Amino acid sequence: MQKAGGIVALIAGVFGTIAAFVTLVLGGVAGAVGAEGAGTVVALGWGGVAFAFLTIVFGAIAMGATSKIPGTILIICAILGAILGGTLVAIFMALAFVGGILAVVGRRRMEKSLPTNTPE
Repeated sequence: MQKAGGIVALIAGVFGTIAAFVTLVLGGVAGAVGAEGAGTVVALGWGGVAFAFLTIVFGAIAMGATSKIPGTILIICAILGAILGGTLVAIFMALAFVGGILAVVGRRRMEKSLPTNTPE
């Protein structure tokens, strides 16, 4: 389940990056026509780009991690990306959040199922 969480997070990160660039384009167009709040939309787009890239990185790390730290950081990146990335990015950060949970839960199950090296 840990690998599945990493794969889900990778997919969410790729689509989140695309959504962040769409947000940047919309903010740029709004700024070009002089719309109010266009600077905020552009800032949200850059926040989305940052956290979507971090989601891709930690999704890849979580697939082969031996601890639950990358999955936990992935959950944090998903929450911050949903807050600081805008609405389009938030949709995919929800998917990254699920991927982070799968990575953490999958790591716990793996630890429980590992045999101990006790002599019999």
